[in-house]
Amino acid sequence: MTYSVYQHWDPLKTCIVGRSYPPEFYSWIKVSHVRDLFEKIAIETEEDFQLIIKKLEEFKVKVLRPNIPEIDPTQAEFAKPPMTPRDHFVMIGEIFYTPGTLWNAFYQRIKDDSWPDYIDFDNMPKWMQTECLDIHGYVHLDHEPSYHWKDSYSNIIDHITQQGNNTRISPPGINGAMVSRIGKDLYFGTDSYSDYMNNFFNVDLLNKIFPKYRNHIVNTGGHSDGTYCPVTPGLIISLRDVPTYADTYPDWEVIYLPNQSWSKVKPFLDLKKVNGGKWWIPGFEYDQAVIDTVTSWLDHWTGYVEETVFDVNMLIIDPKNVMVFNYDQKVFDALDRYGITAHVVPFRHRYFWDGGIHCVTCDLDREGSMQDYFPERG
Repeated sequence: MTYSVYQHWDPLKTCIVGRSYPPEFYSWIKVSHVRDLFEKIAIETEEDFQLIIKKLEEFKVKVLRPNIPEIDPTQAEFAKPPMTPRDHFVMIGEIFYTPGTLWNAFYQRIKDDSWPDYIDFDNMPKWMQTECLDIHGYVHLDHEPSYHWKDSYSNIIDHITQQGNNTRISPPGINGAMVSRIGKDLYFGTDSYSDYMNNFFNVDLLNKIFPKYRNHIVNTGGHSDGTYCPVTPGLIISLRDVPTYADTYPDWEVIYLPNQSWSKVKPFLDLKKVNGGKWWIPGFEYDQAVIDTVTSWLDHWTGYVEETVFDVNMLIIDPKNVMVFNYDQKVFDALDRYGITAHVVPFRHRYFWDGGIHCVTCDLDREGSMQDYFPERG
């Protein structure tokens, strides 16, 4: 039966849960205590993934997981593990959107006019051109990687196709971390606060891509799922006051969590001076061997911790249940007022992997059909 997602609070039926490298992958690390550390991270990461899976299965959710293809870890660079499927995929209605393919294929689609007419590479902002050329770390300017994202997710793509769903390549910047599916309305986050989005990524473009929806842009300045979460009709949990909420979600209650967790990650702020804020392993902030290892080998597949420090990154199981990585009284009190139970599952190395519960999962199928929460919009 065809999968679909129209509202991200409808009962969840099928979901991807990410996967990391196994501990034996890190046998290439020569410094013994650093190797031990990464093996420990690998073991504990999978343990925590299993706890997420167990909780989902308690709610009768079918769980799919990506593969880990064989990789030569001695090469200069290797692709990051399929930890965060949400950053690459999104199910909108009955269409499953996937990342772009290798650059040559991408360019050929433009060249032979098989690509949709809204793609104009020459007029894309620079960041978007780079995104096309170097898609999420998988495609590099000077060489092809050892494997492509399809090697990890081929089993899942095949499964979705077998359900009768169409898959479509999404333009750069459109993925599950950047879009909120609220029935007939789609809300797209921005990559930064600058106005470059108006040069390429705008409502007119979105209307061409998603003609059956009312499309909106929320200036989130990064992954929208790390900035705000519409938990249920009428309630938003947000890191900061996004000025457009009054227009995009009129009359909805917004719970703000300004600077809620920064006191908890003071060591990360110190380490940020060394590595640009891309990863943090508590207790090893000043271990030069660890710093050297991550900088030399792993830097290109770590992201910014800031996007997942706060508890807005939640996975909604159904209208009465959500999953979170830790406790926050303000959030829990708000959820309780709406009759929602929060289920805490641990993810001990979230600051290293830069992945909240929403990031490390990706909903493929939910009950329900498209609803209109703002019928006055026509």
